[in-house]
Amino acid sequence: MRTATSAALAPLEKSSETGIPDRTRSTTSFSDAIKGTREPEKYDVLVLGSGTGGKLIAWSMASEGKRTASIERKYIGGACPNIACLPSKNIIHSAKVASLFARHQEFGIETGPVTVNMAGVYARKKRMVDGLMKDHLDQYYASGAELICGNARFIGPRTLQVALRDGGERTLTGERVFVNVGTHAAIPDIPGLADAKPMTHIEVLDLKRLPEHLLVLGGGYVGLELAQAMRRFGSRVTLIAREAQLAPKEDADVAQAILELFRDEGIEVLLHTQVLNFKGVSGERVELQVEDEAGTRTINGTDILAALGRVPNTQGIGLDKAGIEVTERGHIRVNDRLETTVPNVWAVGECAGSPYFTHVSENDFHIIHANLNGGNRSTRDRLIPYCLFIDPPLGRIGINESQAWANNISYRVASLPMKAVFRPQTLSETRGFMKVLIDAHSDRILGFAALGPEAGELMSNVQVAMLAGVPYTLLRDAVFTHPTMTEGLGMLFARVPKRRDAVVEKRGYATVDQQ
Repeated sequence: MRTATSAALAPLEKSSETGIPDRTRSTTSFSDAIKGTREPEKYDVLVLGSGTGGKLIAWSMASEGKRTASIERKYIGGACPNIACLPSKNIIHSAKVASLFARHQEFGIETGPVTVNMAGVYARKKRMVDGLMKDHLDQYYASGAELICGNARFIGPRTLQVALRDGGERTLTGERVFVNVGTHAAIPDIPGLADAKPMTHIEVLDLKRLPEHLLVLGGGYVGLELAQAMRRFGSRVTLIAREAQLAPKEDADVAQAILELFRDEGIEVLLHTQVLNFKGVSGERVELQVEDEAGTRTINGTDILAALGRVPNTQGIGLDKAGIEVTERGHIRVNDRLETTVPNVWAVGECAGSPYFTHVSENDFHIIHANLNGGNRSTRDRLIPYCLFIDPPLGRIGINESQAWANNISYRVASLPMKAVFRPQTLSETRGFMKVLIDAHSDRILGFAALGPEAGELMSNVQVAMLAGVPYTLLRDAVFTHPTMTEGLGMLFARVPKRRDAVVEKRGYATVDQQ
């Protein structure tokens, strides 16, 4: 293991902004002070941003003996362990527990009145985040990567100027530079919205109070997950979506199932609805004027959650001075090896336009690291899984029916209601279904979706089969443990229509319905 740099070994200091310890210090030499100038400090590797891909690059390359510095503006480890993936799932699980308490009589359990203590929900989440931060700092220390906390911007090719969090400034240059600056929540230019000071996912996950009436803007993944969680904690929730369905990237049957779930749980869902303007301040009282097919009307609430997409953090960091090009959407322009338009500069994760998932950022790291060591890996044709962590969750891999139709792909489809699987019956969690697409001319699995208990783990079994390139019949004929969710795969694949050897004129020519 490489010995840590002096900066990495510096005493821990608490940031007044976040309370997270860091090991930042200035390294101006005596000779520099005499000359009155400071030459850029030279590194083998500079990593701008400490998100998943970035921190793995820093830890790996420092451990390999390269002088490495990681510059982080605010959240050590990036969004995932601090304000996004892991904290949200922590909060969502607390909401799941609350929902089970509400159903206690269904399970034969008698109890007295139950209340939700949002301060306690927050405290549980914070304990987890604090533990994750300690783990991150330990890993920086062990790897020898220097962690520098401050705001950085490019002032030239592969050269960064850092305004340190605790005061002072440093100028760094690297033989190799990796940009991993992520994205932030979008606040569209709707009259009154910015003045209303809406919450994003960051503020919602830090709530120590229960909103009386939460207005959720957006029917995508963030809006759906947090709308259901806050409803289960006891808030009145109204979800307003511009699109004609929830989860716009999903098939209509999946979106309809989610809509029915939300309405059954008491969430008011307004689809195909445009917000015209806002009045008031979130956290106090707010008034929204909306327009739908029936005309305009006013909706009143106490709090706003803006979940209307994300914007790359590529503005104001001097990319133009470094010669790094960006796309029309603001992502850093990269090729399929994640190389930017400047030699020896890479972009990783969401800012590079990679799918907005932590596991994709990690895979970005693996691609870059392999290629730097003689490999030839690419982002092309990656099989990207993802989950929507509502309850029951949605897990999906490969293409869905909408994508098959759009790409003129012929397929066979089979679906199975969760109530037909034995494990959900034991859990009293029979809502949902699973669906698979099979190539019309072969037995290759094209895509899979599951809305139900343990959907992510269920989907992962299908993902492995797809990666291995095995025919669906392998899963159809496998012996799975009874009673498990995976057992349902055999039942699902047994419903796949037989392949026709003749040319298929109509896509999706054969189906098995959910009944």
